[in-house]
Amino acid sequence: MNSTNSGFLKLSRDAFKAASDSICDLAGTDDAGSFICMGADGTPTTKIDLAAEDAIVEVLKEDGRSMRIISEELGELILGDSPEFSVVLDPLDGTYNSTVGIPFYSVSLAISSHDLSDLRFGYVSNLALREEYYAEAGKGAYLNGKKIKASVNSELNKLCVSVYGYRQNVERTRKIYRSVRRVRLFGSVALELCYVASGKLDAFVDVRNALRVTDVAAGQLILAEAGGLVTDGYGNSLRLPDNVTARVEMVASNGHVHEKLLKLLFGG
Repeated sequence: MNSTNSGFLKLSRDAFKAASDSICDLAGTDDAGSFICMGADGTPTTKIDLAAEDAIVEVLKEDGRSMRIISEELGELILGDSPEFSVVLDPLDGTYNSTVGIPFYSVSLAISSHDLSDLRFGYVSNLALREEYYAEAGKGAYLNGKKIKASVNSELNKLCVSVYGYRQNVERTRKIYRSVRRVRLFGSVALELCYVASGKLDAFVDVRNALRVTDVAAGQLILAEAGGLVTDGYGNSLRLPDNVTARVEMVASNGHVHEKLLKLLFGG
C-alpha cells in the first residue's frame, strides 16, 4: 500500500474510532433511536446517526486536506477551496441494529476522485465486533489485515445469499428464495457486501431501488478487489449516483453465480 493510501487507512481508522467513541454509551439504549430530523437522503436521522456523523466530520476537518464529503445525513460538504478527493461516508450503516443491540452495524467510508466511479479506497468496519475490511484499488481486499477472496460456490442449491426484496419487488426475488440453500438478512448493507467479499455469503441482491451511494461505495470496491462482481439489478455496470437522494439496485456476487442469479430475477 503506497503512502497516500496508507494515509487513507489511517484516516479511516481515526474516523472509525471517533464514531465508536461517540456512540458507545448510546448503542442499545432507548435514546439512540430518538428522531432528530430528516436527513439529506430523505430518511430519518436518529440521535445515534448524528453523533457518529458529527464525530467523523470533525476527524475529516482535522485532517486539513481539502475534500468533498458526501454523507447520509448532511448531504454534501466541501472542506477547503480545491478538493483533492471525495469521501463517500455512511457514519452508521445499520441504525436499527445499533439501537436495539444487534451487533451488526458499521462505519462505511470510500475515497474517490471527483468522479465517484473512480474509487480508490474502501473501508468498512463493524462498530460492535472486531471486523475491519478495507481495499485499495488494484491491491486486493483485507479483513483484519489478512487478504480475503470471495467464495467459489457456483451451484444455486448450495448458496448462502442476502436478498432484499421481501416487500417491494417480491415477484422478482421469489425464485431466488426458492432456489438457494440459505438466505440471511443482517441489516447493514456495507457489511453484507464485505461478507460476500470474505466468502461468508455467496451473493447479495437488492432490487428494491432503495440503495444509496453511501450504502454501497466502499463495499463495492472491497468486493471487486476480492474477486467478486457487482452490477445493477439488470446486469449492467453499476454507476454510482453523485448524491445521496438517488437510489440504485444491486446484484453483488462471488462472480461464479452472477448470471444464474440474474436469470432468476428475470423469471428464468
